[in-house]
Amino acid sequence: MPDFTFESQFDGLVCGVDEAGRGPCAGPLCVAAVILDPARIPPGIADSKKLSEKQRFALEPDIKAAALAWSVIEISAADIDCHNILRATMMGMTHAVEALSPQPIHALIDGNRCPPLAIPATAVVKGDDKSLSIAAASILAKTARDRIMIEMDALYPIYGFKSHKGYQAEAHIAAIRLHGPSPIHRMSWATVRSVLSPVAETAAVDA
Repeated sequence: MPDFTFESQFDGLVCGVDEAGRGPCAGPLCVAAVILDPARIPPGIADSKKLSEKQRFALEPDIKAAALAWSVIEISAADIDCHNILRATMMGMTHAVEALSPQPIHALIDGNRCPPLAIPATAVVKGDDKSLSIAAASILAKTARDRIMIEMDALYPIYGFKSHKGYQAEAHIAAIRLHGPSPIHRMSWATVRSVLSPVAETAAVDA
């Protein structure tokens, strides 16, 4: 379970940073940064992947209310196609930290690579299972993205975004093959390109 060990190593405000949506072939990447108040940490914070959707959405308002600062940045599918997923992730992490007020003195980044920041940062592999701040960020990123994909399901119901959130489910791939891609599909993804025929490309859903 995550704790405050990493954060307590620094004398000042520390933020955790995590993302949701690197793997799907549709929808945005969401990146969150959170500065937790060590005196007001909501119970139940854990790696978002180990929580149910209901648990994540229940924790979201508690985290936002108790945090000293938080931010969520959305990177569109078009920007991911333009920059590639690694650059898009680094860009989102930079913007998420810059959006915090007050600013932290240190950032804990989930993963093995740190984005360019004006403050020192530490990459923490599997950080969402080790650091409470990163775990909180993972929850905010995941709930933000899930909410967007539920909204996209209403706009493009033929793809079933509400159920799979843009991941490569069998029914999702079949829908792309049948209807072509939507405006929120990542055209640079091999999964999308591999199912597109000239007919499907012509039939791409209009924005």
